[in-house]
Amino acid sequence: MAGAVSLSTLIERGGVFYNVGGSTAAEALREGIKGLVLPKGVDREALAKAVLEREALMPTAIGNGVAIPHPRNPIISDPAEQRVAVFFLKTPIAYEALDRKPVSILFLILSAEAKSHLAVLASLSHLCQRRDFLELLADRPSTEELTAFIKAAEESWRSGENK
Repeated sequence: MAGAVSLSTLIERGGVFYNVGGSTAAEALREGIKGLVLPKGVDREALAKAVLEREALMPTAIGNGVAIPHPRNPIISDPAEQRVAVFFLKTPIAYEALDRKPVSILFLILSAEAKSHLAVLASLSHLCQRRDFLELLADRPSTEELTAFIKAAEESWRSGENK
């Protein structure tokens, strides 16, 4: 991910939200999107529609109670405005996950182009395979705790790439 914006930075930009309501994926996404600070020119309703259309194609639940919703096409034009919002749901919801576990955490990716989008997906997918990360998520960490964990992981990836 050389030159890419770090996942921790994207989360700091997007925010971490707790007790997001909703009894379905659509309700939870709409509720979470209501609280976002969006870049100038991004319409909240258009964003919700784009994310829900993508979910209708194939749910983005990846297992272990996590989903990674995102619009099918970039909705942000400026790479400096990319962000990832984290939604800790008030109550877990059915989300058609392959492991059949209800989802309680959403990582909403808002990217400007495919390369950074795929890098974020790869980072999140890797982290969500780690027991220590899943345990951290289960505790609903503060933004600082979450981003510190991710920064440490990103640093270890960078140092591993240099070997």
